[in-house]
Amino acid sequence: MAIKTKSRRIDFTPMVDMNMLLITFFMLCTTMIKSQTLQIALPTNEKVEKEQQNKVKQSEAVTIIIDGKLNDKGLSDPNEGMLFYYDGMPETDKLAQGESNMKQIEFGAKTGGAYPAIREILQERNKEVVLKIADLKKDWKDMKFSKNEEVNDSIYQEMAKKIRNDSTLKRPVVIIKATPNASYAHVVSVLDEMQINNISRYQIDRINEVDSAMMIMVQAKNLKK
Repeated sequence: MAIKTKSRRIDFTPMVDMNMLLITFFMLCTTMIKSQTLQIALPTNEKVEKEQQNKVKQSEAVTIIIDGKLNDKGLSDPNEGMLFYYDGMPETDKLAQGESNMKQIEFGAKTGGAYPAIREILQERNKEVVLKIADLKKDWKDMKFSKNEEVNDSIYQEMAKKIRNDSTLKRPVVIIKATPNASYAHVVSVLDEMQINNISRYQIDRINEVDSAMMIMVQAKNLKK
């Protein structure tokens, strides 16, 4: 006599509904990662703003020139290079005597691979803004603006923006230039320093003959030392 066996089947239909509920739950409760992007203030075509930029005081202007070092293959080494900087306008009248207001900073493996010297210079020239934002950051860390994290961040960013754009504070105007030997990494690192040091007014310009002459003279003097 044959024994009849019943087929066993597990119905997974309710699992579909449960999976959809779980997916919905995680989508609503998970905090998405905010993308970290470099924000650059693009120039406008307004004539008034261009006229104001042309009337910048010499005491507020800082020119940074990025120069790279070539490796054995003749390519720019992203880890080694030099920075040149000067305040105000270039002192062209002193070039004939072998003098200028330009200074040189080396960066790379020997100097820690970062920009500690140029950061110190920018912070000194943007001291008023840096100190005010440092105080503001303490209140942000203590959640004094709001107990809600997103609202607290939003208020902090808005207040920090007002401080960076406050015309009553002494703020530098940084002019960034790069030689053909400078790599893309060098330029991005200097642009990062603008964000780190809360520099709100900066622009990228082309290197000219006066800058090149000053760089050659400074390098020659440093080699003699």
